Amino acid sequence: MNHNIEVRARKALDQMKPYSPGKPVWEVQQEHGLERVIKLASNENPLGPSPLALEAMREALSELHRYPDAQALRLKLTIAIHYDLVPEQVIVTNGGDELITLISEAFLDAEDEIVVPSPTFSEYAFGAQLLDARTVTVPLKSDFQYDVQSILAAVTDRTKIIYLCSPNNPTGTFLAEKDLTFILDSLPKRVLVVVDAAYSHFVSDESYSDGVSLVRKGYPLLVLNTFSKIYGLAGIRAGYGIAPESIIQSILKVKEPFNVNALAQAAAAAAIGDTDHVKRSQQLVWEEREYLYQALNELGCGYTESMSNFVLVELGERAERIYEQLMARGIIVRHGKMWNLPLHVRISIGTRAENESLLAALKELWKQEL
Repeated sequence: MNHNIEVRARKALDQMKPYSPGKPVWEVQQEHGLERVIKLASNENPLGPSPLALEAMREALSELHRYPDAQALRLKLTIAIHYDLVPEQVIVTNGGDELITLISEAFLDAEDEIVVPSPTFSEYAFGAQLLDARTVTVPLKSDFQYDVQSILAAVTDRTKIIYLCSPNNPTGTFLAEKDLTFILDSLPKRVLVVVDAAYSHFVSDESYSDGVSLVRKGYPLLVLNTFSKIYGLAGIRAGYGIAPESIIQSILKVKEPFNVNALAQAAAAAAIGDTDHVKRSQQLVWEEREYLYQALNELGCGYTESMSNFVLVELGERAERIYEQLMARGIIVRHGKMWNLPLHVRISIGTRAENESLLAALKELWKQEL
């Protein structure tokens, strides 16, 4: 029966494209008839979740008939202690993605502007589109470094938010502390700067700052972070923001009461104290990053030096073809077309065995294409 439905979605949806997370392992297995698939596409922790987090979730299972703590007070306090803050400077969310949406809902009116360097994580622009705000993109430099002067030049009377992903996804480049401080000192105090520090744990350059020390100094700055990467908890969706209390209070007004489930709260509170898992995860990334660089140099593939747990690799006109051929062999990477980088692929850093399999396949395909 046809009821001739005439319900119309908001006009803003005409311009919006849903986030594309890439294919899961099971889908690639099904499509290509594969038993073994190596996923190096989503910047996940190859060591798996924090063991302390797993134990905390097991202990919490018997209480799942209860609603979770609406304010995630235990987790909020744990994060505050970890960063030497007060709980009122912390908000806990259903992953970093929810926090981006909440920031948009709390601070953006129609026709406001956000400034976003490009290429970068697409959800910043998505959040602005939801509120009929405008995204002003500022290209990164030719080597994918931030162009500080161009970022500042893009600010207008309508600018409400500047998003700085540091280290940046998908390039792995970052903003030095002196440059972040310069931006904050140069901006009108009405502009909120959001530093997405989801990959901050993988940085090995001493000039970097995740921005938390600048929050302590009272800048209009929000630092976004997640338990998905270093802590290996991508599957349970837990993120958090750190900012001056007044900014946190504004965001809390638009937050749903039970946004972070009980297992996620328990796991995250345990994971943030799992220093052994953090150190092992960092060491793996730092060692395997160098291993990938060496192999890519030997192949003659271009790449951008990264401070994250992935590397942006330039494969030229053959990039999409090689991406598809790797997929057919059971190795999932991300093609760069979603960032308007069709000549590149982004490769997440895996274990040594996973990286060896990737490089063996890439070497063979690279030679075939020459």
